[in-house]
Amino acid sequence: MASSSLAVVAILVTLFSLQTYVRSDGSDHRFKVGDDVPLYANKVGPFHNPSETYRYFDLPFCSSAPVKEKKEALGEVLNGDRLVSAPYKLEFLSEKDSEIACKKHLSKEEVARFRNAVSKDYYFQMYYDDLPIWGFLGKVDKEGKTDPSEYKYYLFKHLQFDISYNKDRVVEISVRSDPNAIVDLTEDNEVDVDFMYSVRWKETDTAFEKRMEKYSQSSSLPHHLEIHWFSIINSCVTVLLLTGFLATILMRVLKNDFVKYAHDEETADDQEETGWKYIHGDVFRYPKFKSLIAAAVGSGTQLFTLSIFIFMLALVGVFYPYNRGALFTALVVIYALTSGIAGYTAASFYCQLEGTNWVRNLLLTGSLFCGPLFVTFCFLNTVAIAYNATAALPFGTIVVIFLIWTLVTSPLLVLGGIAGKNSKAEFQAPCRTTKYPREIPPLPWYRRTVPQMAMAGFLPFSAIYIELYYIFASVWGHRIYTIYSILFIVFLILLIVTAFITVALTYFQLAAEDHEWWWRSFLCGGSTGLFIYAYCLYYYHARSDMSGFMQTSFFFGYMACICYGFFLMLGTVGFRASLFFVRHIYRSIKCE
Repeated sequence: MASSSLAVVAILVTLFSLQTYVRSDGSDHRFKVGDDVPLYANKVGPFHNPSETYRYFDLPFCSSAPVKEKKEALGEVLNGDRLVSAPYKLEFLSEKDSEIACKKHLSKEEVARFRNAVSKDYYFQMYYDDLPIWGFLGKVDKEGKTDPSEYKYYLFKHLQFDISYNKDRVVEISVRSDPNAIVDLTEDNEVDVDFMYSVRWKETDTAFEKRMEKYSQSSSLPHHLEIHWFSIINSCVTVLLLTGFLATILMRVLKNDFVKYAHDEETADDQEETGWKYIHGDVFRYPKFKSLIAAAVGSGTQLFTLSIFIFMLALVGVFYPYNRGALFTALVVIYALTSGIAGYTAASFYCQLEGTNWVRNLLLTGSLFCGPLFVTFCFLNTVAIAYNATAALPFGTIVVIFLIWTLVTSPLLVLGGIAGKNSKAEFQAPCRTTKYPREIPPLPWYRRTVPQMAMAGFLPFSAIYIELYYIFASVWGHRIYTIYSILFIVFLILLIVTAFITVALTYFQLAAEDHEWWWRSFLCGGSTGLFIYAYCLYYYHARSDMSGFMQTSFFFGYMACICYGFFLMLGTVGFRASLFFVRHIYRSIKCE
């Protein structure tokens, strides 16, 4: 079942890649002189609040023709895109000079709305032949004024479009506002505004296929690359130190343990055992809440698989800058198709632990990650509806997502669970478990769960925190992140460090004759997710200018879901590494 799910996902990834490239570089991008090249107005919003965006015509802009909405794909809607026909007409190779797009009489209320938008640094976003353009609505004159009541507010009314073309294709576009063509919005007075625009065309040698490269160059500048490579070197040093430390443990300490235990067996069979061999009859005793840990491992395995496929798509170039909604589409579809992996892994592991109620375990697996995500979405979508923001999903999109969950995710989860239940796999325990558990000796405070989680989470987090800033600046800002190869290396380092530090702490726990390592290894592995969420607090207050209830709730709400996903995924990695390690060391000694 798991292999068939992976095959389906691989086919989907290929088709998705082909569909993306056909859509972006198809023949519909060729134009003749005078052809009407589509210009769509997307959204407006405060520059420092990336989640708080509104429809372009929510502000009292005018239009010379009836406004038409562009049909959006699923990922575009999830991305908050709401494209409508713009009031400006930019025909191919047709130059214009201060042409009036439309005229608008602004009432006092409309002037106040524009002034409020200008005071919050509202920007607009448009797309011209799928090329993004941005600009600010106006400016605030603060020169020589200390009292905010003395500030002057101005609305730009003239846009200058500069467009580059190569033969019959549009290659580049930029827009700038005329600082002299402004409307005073300081007072609540009615005013007539003529929205004007100019268009300039310039021929270029840049190939059409390379027109998106300029958007990715900002994250590939030399000083940025130096920081990225410094992050990589820092992470690699962390990995080398940790692996060297663990190699010392595994090669010296364990070797000494094996020699000691072998010597004890030869000299005195009745000699009292100490250390991790002493608890060989309890170390494979099934953990408490085995249905929950099986569900967590299943969900973590699914999220790990999802991450690998997303990286595969990113590395082959699917998520190029401003391929609107591609990432969200991939996340939704691949998550739905990999649910069979979660069902198979959870049910198989649960049955290995001699669980009987596999149906309840399957329900728990399906809701362990989707449940908190659904609750968070319901709250945040309600907030977006109250703000009338584009982040609020239309009813039709919610129905589509529900149908995907009902017709794809749930059936695959059930089929995977049935296959896992019927796999008849047995838990491979090299030692026989005793009937009654041994009492765990008193442990110092630093060997308890919370301090161990703090130590386990700090090292992996320290290996990724530099790169983490660029991810946050891209997701919660206006920077573009395109160096997916470096990000993939950092991801691999994160997995390696998580696995190694969890194995080390598991060894120390067993050496202290504490046999309850199952949940400890999962919690220690996933604790990096808690550090990432703590970084969210730092980023919000020290590195960003986000404000307002909607933006704050979106940032902390969705980051909580992302960090929870990291907790499940890295917890699964830590648990699997510890399980492999424990089986290995107890298979290497003679246990009566």
